[in-house]
Order: sequence, then structure tokens, then C-alpha cells
Amino acid sequence: MNPQDPLANLNPLREPAAIGWWPLAPGWWILLAVLLVAAAGLAWWLYRRQRQNRYRRLALRALQSIQSDFQQSGDATACVTAANALLKNVALQAYPRSEVAHAHGQQWLDFLNSTARGNASFDSAFAGAQYRPLASDLPAERFCQQAAAWIQGHEVRP
Repeated sequence: MNPQDPLANLNPLREPAAIGWWPLAPGWWILLAVLLVAAAGLAWWLYRRQRQNRYRRLALRALQSIQSDFQQSGDATACVTAANALLKNVALQAYPRSEVAHAHGQQWLDFLNSTARGNASFDSAFAGAQYRPLASDLPAERFCQQAAAWIQGHEVRP
């Protein structure tokens, strides 16, 4: 050793122990609480949305049943009548009764067209179709497709 060098007499530096992850700092606890509240809020929103759209899923299943009955029987009048009744039932669940219950004919089609989103546009050929004696010329498949599009995408006003 060199007596001239006082630093040579020093012991080597000791490194401190590594910082552990536990216990968590207060900022991490706050972040965990915020994430937990956000996850609970998201779960609640998804649950409510699932319940609110249940009538749509049931109506689409009923419409598929109507379409399969039409494919077996070929009765376009029965198909359009049943699909129209289904649309009225769905509308009564989604809109105020005073706005839907009395609608028929062209007024009913105007209501359906005004509340539809996308390509569900009903034409006047379906107004009163269930009252025609021979409605084999009715495009029942097209009406069912439009009904399905309306059920999936109608706008529900508060």
C-alpha cells in the first residue's frame, strides 16, 4: 500500500438490499382501486346492455321460426302477418304504447321507417298485406329480411 494514497485504506462499498415490490406504495393501491371500480362498472354496463337487448334476440329467434314455417308452407300472407305482428310486439317493448299501439297501414310503415337504422326500409306493398285475399305475389323473404334488419338496428328513444 501506498501511504501517500489515503483512498487505498477504504473498505469496498456495500450495496443496499434490493427494493422489494411488497408492500405497495400508496399510488399503486389507488391505481388498483380505480381499475377495480372501472372493471366493476364495465361489467355492470355489459350486464345491463345484455338484458336490454334480450327482446331483440328473442324476436330474431321468433322471426327465424316464421321464416322456416314460410319455407315449409309457402304461405306468404301468413308469413307477412306473423312477421308484422312480431314487429308490433317488438315496437311495443321498445317504444311508448301511445306511439305504437294505434299505428296501422301506411302510418305503421312510416313509424318503422322513421325508427330504422341502416337499410331496413319498408315500402307500401306491405301496408295491409295481411288483408289481401291472395298475397302469393308478396316478397315475404324480403319483408322478413327487412324485419330482421329493423329488429337488430332500430333506434330506441328514451
